[in-house]
Amino acid sequence: MLAELRELYEGDSDRAQAFRYGLVVFDIVSVLLVIGASFAEHLRFLDVIGMLFGIVILADLAARLAISPRKFRFWVYPTTLADLIAGISFLITIVVDGLGFLRVLRTLRLLHTYQLVRRLRRDFRFFRRYEDEIAAAVNLAVFLFVMTGLVYATQHRVNSEIGNYADALYFTVTALTTTGFGDITLPGTGGRLIAVVIMIFGVTLFLRLAQILFRPSKVHHRCPTCGLLRHEHDAVHCKHCGTTLNIDTEGDT
Repeated sequence: MLAELRELYEGDSDRAQAFRYGLVVFDIVSVLLVIGASFAEHLRFLDVIGMLFGIVILADLAARLAISPRKFRFWVYPTTLADLIAGISFLITIVVDGLGFLRVLRTLRLLHTYQLVRRLRRDFRFFRRYEDEIAAAVNLAVFLFVMTGLVYATQHRVNSEIGNYADALYFTVTALTTTGFGDITLPGTGGRLIAVVIMIFGVTLFLRLAQILFRPSKVHHRCPTCGLLRHEHDAVHCKHCGTTLNIDTEGDT
């Protein structure tokens, strides 16, 4: 059983890669479920679907724990804690309303699995060339989803201006970009603190993405001599030690 799990989570076979791609699709669907549920009335079947999602998330967490060689260290990884919180939130939202935004913490796993990233590099030319840009955009999107969920969960019952996820997303984007139209505000000390967090951390991530977008693109290829990982996509020699490189390219310049 453990050998089977280890092959699925750590193997390089087509079956293992399809399984990990399936987990990414599952993560995306779970986020869409959270967003879609905010536009619907409180429906029982959505709670049931959420519980099923929670069971799958916790089962995935248990499987990764079972194959981990360092089980104590496994629990201190941010992605592990995010999965645990997200899974529990799916299960208890039926009893404790207002914790649904914690579900989007599951997205913290996107592009943070080495085997998946390696496969994406191999399968998609676009990902190989724009890996840093994609990673920065995903991190910004994850932050946006988490903060939008927090705004919605804390405000939709007490703030008439936050009626659904779209309203919360609108406020989050205007705060992140420091546009501040003023048509939607978060009252009270707690609301102001949420806005401050969005502006400080969101703008930092936004600037990071902009910095990556406007600098020359590079590829990941480990130099066999000095270990330098980032090089120009058409580099012939390592700029650090001069070793001849053999970077896979598609013939473009």
